[in-house]
Amino acid sequence: MNDNKTNNPLLCDIETGMCETPNNQTEQQTIKNTPLQGEKIKVVYFTDPICSSCWGIEPQLRKLKLEYGLAIEIDYRMGGLLPDWNYNSGGISKPADVAHHWDEVSVHYDMPIDGDVWLEDPLSSSYPSSIAFKAAQIQDKNKNEDKAIAFLRVVREMVFLEKKNIAKWEHLEAAAKQVGLDPIQLKADYEGKARILFEEDLQLARSYGVRGFPTLFFERAETREFVYGTKPYPFYETAILTLNPQVQKLHYAKTWDYLFSAYPTLTAKEFAELSGMPRAESEQHLTQLTAGGILLQTTTKNGSMWALKK
Repeated sequence: MNDNKTNNPLLCDIETGMCETPNNQTEQQTIKNTPLQGEKIKVVYFTDPICSSCWGIEPQLRKLKLEYGLAIEIDYRMGGLLPDWNYNSGGISKPADVAHHWDEVSVHYDMPIDGDVWLEDPLSSSYPSSIAFKAAQIQDKNKNEDKAIAFLRVVREMVFLEKKNIAKWEHLEAAAKQVGLDPIQLKADYEGKARILFEEDLQLARSYGVRGFPTLFFERAETREFVYGTKPYPFYETAILTLNPQVQKLHYAKTWDYLFSAYPTLTAKEFAELSGMPRAESEQHLTQLTAGGILLQTTTKNGSMWALKK
């Protein structure tokens, strides 16, 4: 890995699958884990709404939830990838410098990303969307965080596919409404408690020694496995099986109707990962369903995403 990529959060290293923070000095500590009810495996997932490598593991993460959802509990933590533009490293000094890199990342991960957002309506920071996610978690507390996770997915689709500046409240408010969150309550929490929770996430990341995103820690009792960066599915599955070799994998229906009932939107790469179809066949299948009036296709210059037609 070269220093340019190491020092700049928005130049994600394709080889390692990691978007690293500008200052990766961390406070490595030994953390005593609290066993979860029923000995579930806790997955502490450090991420960021504008982390392109995190977008790259959506197919693997979604499959992990379908196959091991009863055995794991994912704790989403925000990492603070882009505080602001008050730095100059790795040849990146302004948003426009990121556009071409995002297009390259899109091709590498086979996930649609349109880097032109950095040319047309660039983000000043990833902190607003991160704090908004913490606000969504507050509102969704004790409800398995379904709406909060859906909110995070929508804001990612907004920035990666729709070229929307998710540092602007209008887009965060629209995402909240789309997933059924109360936007008024979200704004109140965004301006209050969510900021404290976001700071706690940043502190937790330092205590874990996190240097970039995505980073996933798999914990059970006093044992921990971790996966740094975007990796193929077996890396994440192996971490679970190492902690609990007796865990039972769920066998789910790999039909298009079941997959779209589980996840409202899917890319061709995600559909291939979840259905087991070869990548070329998966896109052909989705295209046929679109032609049949079943799916709606959102197309970008670097790929498409599909949703059920309402």
